[in-house]
Amino acid sequence: MNDEQKGEGTLDWVEAELLDSFDEELEMEIDDVRIAMELRSIKRWWSDSTLDRRQYFLELFRLQAELVKLQDWIVDTGQKVVVVFEGRDAAGKGGVIKRITQRLNPRICRVVALAAPSEREVTQWYFQRYVPHLPAAGEMVLFDRSWYNRAGVERVMDFASDEEVDQFFRDVPEFERMLVRSGIKLIKYWFSITDEEQQFRFLMRIHDPMKQWKLSPMDLQSRVRWEDYTTAKEEMLMQTNIDEANWWIVQANDKKRGRLNCIDHLLAQFPYKEVERDPVKLPERVFNPDYERSSLPSELYVPEKY
Repeated sequence: MNDEQKGEGTLDWVEAELLDSFDEELEMEIDDVRIAMELRSIKRWWSDSTLDRRQYFLELFRLQAELVKLQDWIVDTGQKVVVVFEGRDAAGKGGVIKRITQRLNPRICRVVALAAPSEREVTQWYFQRYVPHLPAAGEMVLFDRSWYNRAGVERVMDFASDEEVDQFFRDVPEFERMLVRSGIKLIKYWFSITDEEQQFRFLMRIHDPMKQWKLSPMDLQSRVRWEDYTTAKEEMLMQTNIDEANWWIVQANDKKRGRLNCIDHLLAQFPYKEVERDPVKLPERVFNPDYERSSLPSELYVPEKY
């Protein structure tokens, strides 16, 4: 094989590696529409994205490259960032969080999705169980639901008394002002979808065995209590929209546009710049002429079925 052929072989291999790095996003995208065709007959008001798929991927990969730059800047400058994602069940919070974190270092950008409080946590100061998850310098934390559970599901499902909800509305502005005074950049997103769109997404989950785990009794009750959730949402947004940490509403009926708009807006909240890196040079491998590789038992290896 001559040098030209070797060069072409290397380029083919590099291209294959690049394509492989995009497969995860493609798999998620296919997963989004896997059951959709079966449900088109019951959704006459079908609202699949009007955004060209190629354009969506080009923009997503461009924004994800910018997120890597933002991550480097956060580490370099010692920023502390908290991003809160709220919205109705099936509004698309998890989807945008996946796309934000997909190319980032999980030690720097981490996701917090707390389960229902334990018996002990119920007796604590309400915000106490969230505090240990707040970022240190050079970290970004994404809350997939947050302390705003009290103003939403806990209120609507009667898990919190009227007095507890009133206390929350008095406390949360001061709590968030404290976070901001401590040097945390706090950004809050509400993902907004219509009644019909939520219904369709729930039906997607019901008809998809791989997504049924996403449906909980609380999710099903959210359909029954749609108007109660609307009232609770409106009061929450009004009472907790403070100058230090205002709410941003993401129109999320179109999943793809919602993701892109949210990521683009998140990036715009920071005066980040590309951090200069020292050139990286791969060191030469050290060869020991006396080294002999041991043979491991065949039963240790995973069977190669594919």
